[in-house]
Amino acid sequence: MPNNDLVSRLEKCYTGAVYDVLRERGMKNTILPYEIKAIDPSKKLAGEIWTCSGEIDESLDKDTTMLSWTKMLSKAPSDSVIICQPNDGTIAHMGELSAETLKYRGVRGYIVDGGCRDVDFILKLGFPVFCKYFTPSDVVCRWKVKTLGKPIKIGQLLINTGDYVLGDIDGVVVIPNEIAEEVITETEKYINTESALRKDILSGVDPQEAYLKYRVF
Repeated sequence: MPNNDLVSRLEKCYTGAVYDVLRERGMKNTILPYEIKAIDPSKKLAGEIWTCSGEIDESLDKDTTMLSWTKMLSKAPSDSVIICQPNDGTIAHMGELSAETLKYRGVRGYIVDGGCRDVDFILKLGFPVFCKYFTPSDVVCRWKVKTLGKPIKIGQLLINTGDYVLGDIDGVVVIPNEIAEEVITETEKYINTESALRKDILSGVDPQEAYLKYRVF
């Protein structure tokens, strides 16, 4: 089960600060490709990751593709954030009824290295989705789920079920599970330090002097 206290704390952070903390640890490959954006930039998404992947297969019939897709909807754990590697850049891998189903089942949101449709409906639903593009074309007779809960790769980033993710208007950053609590704690301290620096800057302290005092900017 996800650590809901940790998720709540992560949700109060922002991706730039988390990335900076990870970079200071020597981990520069922690963000998803910049093309993956929130369909509603005002929505933040934080949680423990559950992965899935799929592939194009146009030999399949409607029932086979839809049973494959609805199996994924059935298996997705509540309180998780689904991250999908569809291995495809032509169709939508999320739509209105699926988003409504996942929201009802307690899933926090959906991130895909692919497409989305029914965007207006999903915006009204308020379910957080991050994707690369929009298209009316869907999975029927064209795409099937291949793995659930197994490691996936998006861009150069390896993502495991149980890792943590934060998405906001700037993008999406992934935190390995084994260091998640440490990184979130360090990020909270980093944000507090930034607030102190900001206060100094707005009271007239020279920017270089402020940087040398706090070593952040």
